[in-house]
Amino acid sequence: MVDSLSAWEMIVRGDATLYAIVWLSLGVSLSAVAIATCAGLPLGAALALVRFRGRTGLIVLLNGFMGLPPVVVGLAVFLLLSRSGPLGAFGILFTPSAMVMAQSLLVIPIIASLSRQTIEDLWQEYRDELTAMNVGPVSRMATLIWDSRFSLITALLAGFGRAAAEVGTVMIVGGNIDGFTRTMTTTIALETSKGNLPLAMGLGMILMALILAINAAAWGVRAWSVERAG
Repeated sequence: MVDSLSAWEMIVRGDATLYAIVWLSLGVSLSAVAIATCAGLPLGAALALVRFRGRTGLIVLLNGFMGLPPVVVGLAVFLLLSRSGPLGAFGILFTPSAMVMAQSLLVIPIIASLSRQTIEDLWQEYRDELTAMNVGPVSRMATLIWDSRFSLITALLAGFGRAAAEVGTVMIVGGNIDGFTRTMTTTIALETSKGNLPLAMGLGMILMALILAINAAAWGVRAWSVERAG
């Protein structure tokens, strides 16, 4: 009870350490989702609309990558960014940039797979109309992405949830450096093991509140879109 009250007190009084961790976590996760969206949506749309040899295998592989172990991604990015790795010259290991890169790789398969299914379903409905209008492949992709934009919010939310809840990947590539690469999830894990429950609980409350608020906003947007369409 005392720990819970202390956690609320830290949130209300605007504890600098707590909110610095929150802003870093949001910046990293939102940046990763933005990058993954730019890569995942076109990939998902292309898989939904283009037929080619090996397409089924690629879809199965992409679906499998949705459950990719985060520590494996973290290890792969660590090896890429280490001094002896191919990207070591950039010197971004143990920085927020490395964390964004790792989280993006985790989120891309989620957004690509979910958007592929959404766009493929919509393509069945629009196929005859778009074919009759002689709409090109790129224009088809753009049209279907735009028309399914409210449904695709679910895919983006799934990606954000994966990124925001990640621990292992960001700990490996970020190093969990105090005041520099320490996120909400890594801080919760560390402070709980140290017995500093007020900070861990405060961050846990904020993380849950953020996820609930984003999901509520997305639900509201989708409900508004359905009402408007009706």
